[in-house]
Amino acid sequence: MTDTEYDVIVVGLGPGGEHVAIKLSEGGLRVLGIEERLVGGECPYFGCVPSKMMIAAAHTLREAGRVDGLAGAATVSPDWTPVADRIRGEATDDWDDAVAVKRLEDSGATFVRGHGVLAGDGRVTVGDTTYTATKGIVLNTGTAPAAPPIDGLADTPYWTNRDAVRLRALPSSAVVIGGGAIGCELSQVMALFGVRVTVVDLADRLLALEEPEAGEALEKAFAETGIQVLTGVSIGSVGYADGRFTVDLGDQMVTAEKLLVAAGRRTNLAGLGLEHVGLDPEAKLLDPDERMHVAEGVWAVGDITGKGAYTHVSMYQAAVVVDDLLGRDGPPADYRAVARVTFTAPEVASVGLSEKAARDQGLEVRTATGDLGSRGWLTREDGLIKLVADAKRDVLVGATVVAPAGGEIMSMLALAVHAEVPIETMLHMHFAYPTYHRAIETVLKELAPPR
Repeated sequence: MTDTEYDVIVVGLGPGGEHVAIKLSEGGLRVLGIEERLVGGECPYFGCVPSKMMIAAAHTLREAGRVDGLAGAATVSPDWTPVADRIRGEATDDWDDAVAVKRLEDSGATFVRGHGVLAGDGRVTVGDTTYTATKGIVLNTGTAPAAPPIDGLADTPYWTNRDAVRLRALPSSAVVIGGGAIGCELSQVMALFGVRVTVVDLADRLLALEEPEAGEALEKAFAETGIQVLTGVSIGSVGYADGRFTVDLGDQMVTAEKLLVAAGRRTNLAGLGLEHVGLDPEAKLLDPDERMHVAEGVWAVGDITGKGAYTHVSMYQAAVVVDDLLGRDGPPADYRAVARVTFTAPEVASVGLSEKAARDQGLEVRTATGDLGSRGWLTREDGLIKLVADAKRDVLVGATVVAPAGGEIMSMLALAVHAEVPIETMLHMHFAYPTYHRAIETVLKELAPPR
């Protein structure tokens, strides 16, 4: 092979693309990885990792605030500096990907920094250089923050999540446009550190993609934290003057020192040369088959596939691609039990289908909902568990948990959905007392058909 010829070229080195490149290289293939930004993608530098450090700190403040009434009295003085220092020093290396690049190269892969463009016939160009893949090309170009077309917004110094994780100090007040996972997580972090926060969303509830009960529970928790929630509103315009933002909602004006836009993301597919491999150059998403093929000799993983914008989905898909390119047997991609967690307090965790999605698929649906039982009473924590069943097959097809450590409680429900464990089998399990997950047993009993 020449210096520009490889077995596989990976364009975009987010978590999934990086995993593909390393595992294929370790498997004996000659691999080229191309990334124009940071190796590792959004998750370690601007998403999952730094945001969860912020959340861990904020939740510690929340717990300290619960001392009064449970264990005596405590005085808390929030300080953002340790959080900012930890993000720079432990999570992101001050947004330097040298460690990730070394990890990639140590596996035997070659790395090129730049914008890769598909050129057809297994070719990818980066600047003036053309590289060729003899076995295939893997795409993992990810997403970037999107800004809604609000009058005046583009002319203001608004923040996205990429700005929020770089903060050295917090403002006194902030408006957050977007009540999805990112907006909710960052809103609560700022509020627990003393920022006056208003969340604005066009949808009629927080976390609009989750069960309505989850959004209602989170809105109650936000109110207890002092967060103002304005849902079901229309944003007419955004202005910025004299160091303050103004958001026009028609019947009211909301002002704050800073504005965070967390209203969705756009896939990085524009300018990728999709037309040269027989794909629509205007596509917003790529639709892979069960082995992640999107075109002849082209695979795709991650957010650009529309199967769930989560690191764990990208890594899952990457494993399917690795098996396929190494000629190993392995199960096809299966999205019946995709799990997701919004790391607020309480956490909102879900898996599989919501009640509405299950009904839209034409299933005969049974649902049941309950609180957190004895453990919730003992810890003075509110929450809920909702189960969605396919009544004909007597199995769970979806579940939602709103609770402290909701993501961990949900794990057994994710297994039940994925493995199609009969509800009758689950009813005869032992549920340790007094755990949060024991509340699942009570809801299962409500869900089971009458005998």
